[in-house]
Amino acid sequence: MNMLDFTHFNAAFPTDGPSPYDPTFSRQIETFRKSFDGVLFIDRVLHRLGIKDVYPPHSSSALRSLHNQIITSSPGISPHARLSVLFYLLLDFDEKRGPRTSNLALSLADESGLPSNYQILMRGLWHMDRSEFKFALEYLCHPSLPSEFADDIITVLVKHAKKTEDDYSLPLAYYNTVQPVLKTGESLELLFGALARTSVTEALYFTRMWPENARRGLFERLVGSVIEGGESVGGRGRELVSLPLEGREEEWFNEFVGGRERGGRRGKSARAVRVMREVVTGRGLEQVGVNGVGRW
Repeated sequence: MNMLDFTHFNAAFPTDGPSPYDPTFSRQIETFRKSFDGVLFIDRVLHRLGIKDVYPPHSSSALRSLHNQIITSSPGISPHARLSVLFYLLLDFDEKRGPRTSNLALSLADESGLPSNYQILMRGLWHMDRSEFKFALEYLCHPSLPSEFADDIITVLVKHAKKTEDDYSLPLAYYNTVQPVLKTGESLELLFGALARTSVTEALYFTRMWPENARRGLFERLVGSVIEGGESVGGRGRELVSLPLEGREEEWFNEFVGGRERGGRRGKSARAVRVMREVVTGRGLEQVGVNGVGRW
């Protein structure tokens, strides 16, 4: 079977029927882009090809120009990478024409030999760009995929959760399924914050995966998130003082809540947590009456 020559515009894109790239579509995409701090996932993909500020194309001539940039981009770019972008664009056409009747993206993939893992990745990123996160993760958690764009995916999912229902199940589901090695400080901080908000115990185990300096910083952030969040009394506070701490962690805990080193936090919440920890571990029981811990 002869492979599709996608370097010809008319072979890659339909020459008749409706195009998705109208003013309404452009406004929708710009709304999504703003909600992602100005960068969509397709922007990141295009940037790797050396292409900037061209999505969405605003006319048929702009689409032709984009197609030309894709096929003439850096010689080091693989044909599959170029095809992936065309596949993404044809998903826009399929959406416009009705996904139940239009299969332009799949036809391109079949006729050009685009491997399934490229298709899965681009479908996932396409849904991410439309804030359809549950659908996106059905693709992005696929075992055939490398942890491509993992830092950006975690960052977008956690920020979205913060802005909406404060439910971190999606970013944690992605992380626990894919187990990516995060490379940026921002994504690590956001993931750890989501862990700490969801499960103090799981966040503790997460800190143990890191070297000493980073581990201590994360541990102190965990303790601080409970104390400074006004949750020293409550479910997270009880979980915090009941943690199965190791020797070093016990020292870090006491120093942090006692305010002796490394910016420890003082105040009623810190003192209550410290005394409750002593009660839980069997130390300082004589302080119960003095500090009123019995009211917990």
